[in-house]
Amino acid sequence: MQKITTFLWFDDQAEEAVRQYLSIFDDSRTVLTRYGEAGPGRPGTVMTITFELAGQQFIALNGGPHFTFNEAVSLSVDCGTQEEVDELWARLGEGGEEGQCGWVKDRFGLWWQVNPRKLSELLADPDPVKAERVMKAMLQMKKIDIQALVDAYEG
Repeated sequence: MQKITTFLWFDDQAEEAVRQYLSIFDDSRTVLTRYGEAGPGRPGTVMTITFELAGQQFIALNGGPHFTFNEAVSLSVDCGTQEEVDELWARLGEGGEEGQCGWVKDRFGLWWQVNPRKLSELLADPDPVKAERVMKAMLQMKKIDIQALVDAYEG
């Protein structure tokens, strides 16, 4: 078990959300617990689901409408290719909302950053002029376009 686990609070859609996430990311598994007579949820309904996506463990809770997700916390996904960026952007954003700079909100309200590895490489370039051109290009994007970043980098 990992020492620190991301805990996600859902109203009552934890099971539906986890099912969707498992369909998107390979190498996944789950363990769930149900509410008993002590509550606070309806007895027999899903309380928590411990699940793993690409080797990272999470816990989803059906905790009720008291708290909702916002952009202050997001899950960042490292992508190796434009095809991976395109696929994850489409699948995670289905029924959700596009944000700026590679951010997309899923239909459950959770924000994801779909980031190509190349973006980090270009932004870390020791030449500040090249890195600045990449940053300016990225700030104009919703879904990240690797070739447009490379074009900006090359000037």
